[in-house]
Amino acid sequence: MKIPYMSLRCLIAVGVALMLISGCHAAKDNSYSGYAEGEYMRIASPYGGSLATLNVSRGEQIAAGAPLFALEQENERASREEAAARLKQAEARLDNLRKGKRAEEITAARAQLAQASAVLKLSATELRRTENLVASKFLSPAKLDEARTAYERDRARAAELGALLNVASLAGRPDEIAAASAEVNAAKQQLAQAEWRLAQKSQRAPRKALVADTLYTAGEWVQAGMPVVSLLPAENIKLKFFVPEVALGTLKIGQNVSVTCDGCQPLAARITYIASQAEYTSPLIYSKENRASLVFMVEARTSMDDAVKLHPGQPVEIKP
Repeated sequence: MKIPYMSLRCLIAVGVALMLISGCHAAKDNSYSGYAEGEYMRIASPYGGSLATLNVSRGEQIAAGAPLFALEQENERASREEAAARLKQAEARLDNLRKGKRAEEITAARAQLAQASAVLKLSATELRRTENLVASKFLSPAKLDEARTAYERDRARAAELGALLNVASLAGRPDEIAAASAEVNAAKQQLAQAEWRLAQKSQRAPRKALVADTLYTAGEWVQAGMPVVSLLPAENIKLKFFVPEVALGTLKIGQNVSVTCDGCQPLAARITYIASQAEYTSPLIYSKENRASLVFMVEARTSMDDAVKLHPGQPVEIKP
């Protein structure tokens, strides 16, 4: 259908008039259009597994530290038990090296030393008797040599058992103790790693937040690093609006602004970011005539109490 030429001119005139009226209203109102945006926290486990439990549902408000989900943990739990057993084994070996021989072994060594001392005493007595008899010509000098040999033998045996008793009371050698201590430290680190891996199979909320979405259901297989729950803390909700280049000098970071939206009371916000480059630029070379096409993005944040009243994607009006 063709539009008469005069009617087309009238429509253009009306459109231009509306644009002028709208421009005058915007200049008078001095407000800028924008929207709310959310920075979501996607909670995942670094390890894969079947989703055993899902503790939250979409749209639920949860507190910090609330359990979110848990993956199957049988393998990680077994690894932790194995690491704990290895640590106990290493600690027992180190403790054994530090203690020396058992009390029963030391008692047996003392009994052997007492027996050798008694034999030595007897040998000493026999040696003196033999010396007297040899001096009196009742025994040959060969008997004296035998008595002295027996005495020296028994004295050496008693000295040996005394040394063994002293060694039994000592701890292990320093290098053995140092090696055992290193094994204990390594076992502790392995246990810490096993406990960390086990803890990563279940996740808790790092902050108070809204459960924006749940991406899996119980029983499904979750690959390593794949988000299971999407959270939206109130402090992660911000406002984005755009101002023309001519009004950029009237705004600064830290400046308070007023926020209005459909169906909500006016909210207070504070500018936290001003873009250093234009969001949209004219395809033509810069000039006084086309500067109006330059628009800069500005971000502002409300208090946490007011942030929960906003929804990502919700249109808002910002007024400095």
